[in-house]
Amino acid sequence: MKLNENYFRLEESYLFSTVAHRVNAYAAAHPDKKILRMGIGDVTLPLAPAVVDAMREAVGEMGRKETFRGYGPEQGYDFLRESIRGYYARRGISLAADEIFVSDGAKSDLGNILDIFSAENTALIPDPVYPVYVDTNIMAGRRVVFADATERNGFLPMPDENTDADLIYICSPNNPTGAAYSRAQLAEWVAYARRRGAVILFDAAYERFVSEEGLARSIFEIEGARECAIEFCSFSKTAGFTGTRCGYTVVPHELAGGACNRMWLRRQTTKFNGVPYIVQRGAAAVFTPEGERQTEANLAVYRRNAKRITDCLDGLGISYTGGKNSPYIWLKCPGFDDSWKFFDYLLEEANVVGTPGSGFGKNGEGRFRLTAFASEEATEEAVSRIQKMFKA
Repeated sequence: MKLNENYFRLEESYLFSTVAHRVNAYAAAHPDKKILRMGIGDVTLPLAPAVVDAMREAVGEMGRKETFRGYGPEQGYDFLRESIRGYYARRGISLAADEIFVSDGAKSDLGNILDIFSAENTALIPDPVYPVYVDTNIMAGRRVVFADATERNGFLPMPDENTDADLIYICSPNNPTGAAYSRAQLAEWVAYARRRGAVILFDAAYERFVSEEGLARSIFEIEGARECAIEFCSFSKTAGFTGTRCGYTVVPHELAGGACNRMWLRRQTTKFNGVPYIVQRGAAAVFTPEGERQTEANLAVYRRNAKRITDCLDGLGISYTGGKNSPYIWLKCPGFDDSWKFFDYLLEEANVVGTPGSGFGKNGEGRFRLTAFASEEATEEAVSRIQKMFKA
């Protein structure tokens, strides 16, 4: 027996586990302190009523012999795939139902999609970045190169002809920086991928937060993307499914002459039993007129939270990216070069938790991520504490 020694190449502790450990230690030592958590991107508003009603009805179906369902299709029920297809069609994007694969979330698919690609491929990943992109490639023994995302390029790196890559990770709006690519910028990435024979792995988990004209919500808004891209999306942040678990991945037939679609279908039918029927009924309700209206109302709360945070930073003269088209605010640590020291300072002085930028990569050092997913009341209190701390 031999272990997969690539695991020994991983950082010793996962970023968010380290954050939780430090916060728990502080809370145990200061039980009288009210800690406001603005670091991890977990939603706080409940599922939309239309979603709950659909799931409740599905539970009833599962309790009756004539409507009970056992194993479902691993790639998702037709009713949900058609709902997703219709959602794209309303945005002018044409998909086939069998290009859509329902899963338990984008995080799973972003890691699992690597099963269909050779370990000999080189992955190009932005820095800073969501740790899952890097860690899953290291686990597979794949070579990783980085595209520097810095203040100089607005945290939106563009193609470098001197860099060879086979798998290109793009998250827009980005986690953690909140920066979002324009269609013109993504067109350059699509052209680059096509020249190189590479595949873009496009994480669109936060697409519903995009509000500015000219910014893309899907890679498939770009001509030629169907020949070089796979898109991952999730109901977690857009519809509050972080604890319910549902997402989907779009693999076009044009990619690698249809081989990627066939291989992903084979992978899913072999290694995945599908998302529960009850959850899929809830997910389909997200795309009904009532479901879209209700989920949009929840998203509006998070957008207001983001604006409240950025207004605070503007008033304090602290530079940042994100907030307008993203639930993440990526700020420059005021008075600190070490983002973990700023983490400790904010926790101790304001009892507010964020995420140190260095946990997302070397270019995250000196930066800090706050999220807009707390309640409105908690966000207002956190902003008030931060203002008081810096004005003292």
